[in-house]
Amino acid sequence: MEKWSLMTLTVLLALTVRWAVSLGSYSGAGKPPMYGDYEAQRHWQEITYNLPIRQWYFNTSDNNLLYWGLDYPPLTAYHSFVCAYIAKLINPDWVALHTSRGYESQPHKLFMRTTVFVADLLVYIPAVILYCFSLKETSAKKKVSSALCILLYPGLILIDHGHFQYNSVSLGLALWAVLCLSHDWDLLGSVAFCLALNYKQMELYHSLPFFCYLLGKCFKKGLKGKGLVLLAKLAGTVLVSFAACWLPFGTDVEQIMQVLRRLFPIDRGLFEDKVANIWCSLSVLIKIKNVISPRTQLKLSFAVTFLSLLPACIKLTVQPSLRGFKFALVSCALSFFLFSFQVHEKSILLVSVPVCLIINEIPFMATWFLLVSTFSLLPLLLKDELLLPYAVTTPAFLAVCLASFSILEKTSAEDLQLKAFSLSLKGYVSWVKSFPRIVRSLFLLSVALMGALSVLGAAAPPPQRLPDLFPLAVALVSCLHFLLFLLYFNVVMLWDSKSRGQRKIN
Repeated sequence: MEKWSLMTLTVLLALTVRWAVSLGSYSGAGKPPMYGDYEAQRHWQEITYNLPIRQWYFNTSDNNLLYWGLDYPPLTAYHSFVCAYIAKLINPDWVALHTSRGYESQPHKLFMRTTVFVADLLVYIPAVILYCFSLKETSAKKKVSSALCILLYPGLILIDHGHFQYNSVSLGLALWAVLCLSHDWDLLGSVAFCLALNYKQMELYHSLPFFCYLLGKCFKKGLKGKGLVLLAKLAGTVLVSFAACWLPFGTDVEQIMQVLRRLFPIDRGLFEDKVANIWCSLSVLIKIKNVISPRTQLKLSFAVTFLSLLPACIKLTVQPSLRGFKFALVSCALSFFLFSFQVHEKSILLVSVPVCLIINEIPFMATWFLLVSTFSLLPLLLKDELLLPYAVTTPAFLAVCLASFSILEKTSAEDLQLKAFSLSLKGYVSWVKSFPRIVRSLFLLSVALMGALSVLGAAAPPPQRLPDLFPLAVALVSCLHFLLFLLYFNVVMLWDSKSRGQRKIN
């Protein structure tokens, strides 16, 4: 009973923080002619409600694709239609064709903010709570602490409830898929992940771990017996799920091809804005976009991404385990973020949520990563005038993690799950004693550096000759952190002896 009371208070606190953040500004507020992501979501409601489905993804006189053309999969479009239907009942002006472009009012802002709030409450938050409750070999206090830290992760709150998006829907569906797989409900998990993928195509970041884990289970059961049956059921489930989502577009090949062209616009380039990945960081020294053709950029990014995630995928296929699956979600998503084509700064959320799933196992490194991921979003948050929410939620998140997990006391090689790797190194005994102190010092230095850059980026005007100095500094510092984290998560997974034994969360 006490556990449920604490969890209820946790949810209420999480909702309060989301509500407080939503009181501030949003993407593109009062900035014509394109406004921002807030207007993009509103415009999709306008388009899906007023136009027939066959015109949703096509450029027409009523649907100018250069003005926030729909570029997410069908489930996002259906969600926009549902929101538009409700909006029409409240105030038809909110979704009136053409005349509602750039519509801004307090009642409409309240409505739009409420749609994000409801999506979070219905999809993401229940998945987090049930996941934390299902953690095996974990005390009730630690389950509540895990839920509190996950729900107070500032990156997702600031982007969805501040900047304005619906990432909690796709990420929440992916969490439901993880939860189902943890209970061996493989078919339900496949349906949930297919829905996530059909809501946002960026869920491809998580697709290989799902595929490799389920394929590994089929191999383990034997492809001449139960494994083959499971594989056939999974294939059928995926086909039926996709067919259901794409049914209104399936009658015309050109419709399908146009949707795919909108989902994967190669002509947008290697990366956008000052994203904390390897290509943006290298462009400080080498203007990759000018030196290499777009097609070559696509091939190069594909090759590097594939090579970086290959070890984790092979390990997961050969030794499928839930523990390995969660670490593979982190490792593969981070590889995509660092090396793949057409990366947005907000895509770091696809890495952060899987990291949240292992915060109870490696609280120190998980907390560190989640702080860096939020910091990497700083240029975008400053553009949206979200400095105050950032300055409040980030230290609060750190304080909660310090109080819940005592992270600074869990920096030994064993706590960081590096013991197996450490034992394989020569001179293990000589440096293991100083390892916790070194790690703590690096963490404190990292936090101090991020704090200093946050203050400078917000308060100090950049040099006239270097107007992008601070955004680039944030991107470079974050990218360096992410490269080290990628190495760390791969080492933990590849040297993990526990993956031989299936550790389930029941």
